[in-house]
Amino acid sequence: MEKLSPQAQAILIERFGKDSLIALATVENGSPQVRTVNAYYEDGSFYIITYGPSNKMRQIQQNPAVAIAGDWFTAHGTGENLGFAGKEENAGLLQKLKRAFASWIDNGHTDFSDQNTCILRVRLSDGVLFSHGTRYDIDFTA
Repeated sequence: MEKLSPQAQAILIERFGKDSLIALATVENGSPQVRTVNAYYEDGSFYIITYGPSNKMRQIQQNPAVAIAGDWFTAHGTGENLGFAGKEENAGLLQKLKRAFASWIDNGHTDFSDQNTCILRVRLSDGVLFSHGTRYDIDFTA
């Protein structure tokens, strides 16, 4: 496994540095739970706007080990609740996410005045990326 190369980083940004659908897997009582989420990739992490009391957040609180899968990419990581999306520390990140998710963010589904609207960060640890016949085995912690 290699450190994230500039080539692999460029592919990840091209594919996921915008509104992207990924599968997010959590674990509950030893059983995997998978759902599709809108996510944005930046600097070795995926960011997701979600609802704090949701099953995925409850499962991550109990066991932060997660896995993701997207366009020819799978990875493991750690889920972390960054808290209320509207808090001051999240202001810069929230603006990036609002731009990335502009096509749907204001459709009435997301209530930014609700203290339970939070940002989930999936900090990647390792992954496998395929692109044009090349396989990249990536260690995001190196």
